[in-house]
Amino acid sequence: MDSLTQFALGAAVSTVCLGKTLGPRKAALLGGVLGTVPDLDVFLPFDNPVDAFVLHRGWTHSFFVHAIATPVIGELIVRSVKALRDHRWMVWLTVFLCFTTHALIDAITVYGTRIFWPFYPDPVGVGSVFIIDPLYTLPIVGVVVWAFASRYWTLRFRNALVAALMFTTAYLGLSMVLQAHVENRAKAIFADAGIEVSRVFAIAGPLNTVVWKVIGMEDDRYHNVYLSLLDDGSEPRIYTHQRHPELVAGLGDNDAFQKLEWFSRGYYRAELEGQQIVVSDLRMGLTPNYVFRFAVAEQRRDAISAIEPVPLSDSVGDIGQDLDWLADRFLGHSVVREAEFDALSGCDERTAMC
Repeated sequence: MDSLTQFALGAAVSTVCLGKTLGPRKAALLGGVLGTVPDLDVFLPFDNPVDAFVLHRGWTHSFFVHAIATPVIGELIVRSVKALRDHRWMVWLTVFLCFTTHALIDAITVYGTRIFWPFYPDPVGVGSVFIIDPLYTLPIVGVVVWAFASRYWTLRFRNALVAALMFTTAYLGLSMVLQAHVENRAKAIFADAGIEVSRVFAIAGPLNTVVWKVIGMEDDRYHNVYLSLLDDGSEPRIYTHQRHPELVAGLGDNDAFQKLEWFSRGYYRAELEGQQIVVSDLRMGLTPNYVFRFAVAEQRRDAISAIEPVPLSDSVGDIGQDLDWLADRFLGHSVVREAEFDALSGCDERTAMC
């Protein structure tokens, strides 16, 4: 998740464990720093932009690495802070929890986190919360601000801290229940439309868990359905797009493409833009504005050749229009997403009737 959330969660966890001994302010500062440590992998050198994309949240987010690093960092803290010298095991526990809770909430997002590396190298990415979710972050930030304003541990502060952590943990659990509900609903929608998808994936919408993007995959195409928990009962709209597997059929030995295919878990599409073959991760962003798009090869006449991967960040469509659409869908109103109108199943392009 975002850096503010990671700092605040680490601060809250540390304050629960060490606040009574160290004081809320110092415990929160220590935990905030520890909660940020796993993301220092952004400063590691990578060979190319694709590696930077797929290898972020790698070994620094592994529970096994955390277990190895905990006694080393914990002992440094114990020997550096006099008030903690008689609390070695609690300090070690604090360090481990600050690291692992960072990785766990990252794994709840769609990006994915390699929490079981090296024994299970694939990233775990649930996708039930967006990378920034105010309903999760604000309660934790609130109690952390309180901690920084407090010199002494009080029963009232402890109760607020515990309540904030219980609420946010329950919220993450609820998000996974909602995700399963939305996926089951989407499967029924596809079946009713006569679309045989091989798998579906529901992903929380921007900043909320009310609106969901559901991707239904076929071999040569994919379908987007946007569902709201507050839908008014109108027939859902299905947006169908081509995946163009023929463009990447000859890229079996292309290292960049192989990594993108692995990291996206097969949720990708290929496009020919000019002479470049561009691969997009379908899970992050709204069609056609995917956050992670890379040119990985060039097609010249009948030959395809690999190129140094190039990240593409150009956006298409009106962002303001999308925000209006998202607000309407949040309220359950049935509205067409203009950016995907041409892909809307059952639409008459001449009359705009759907």
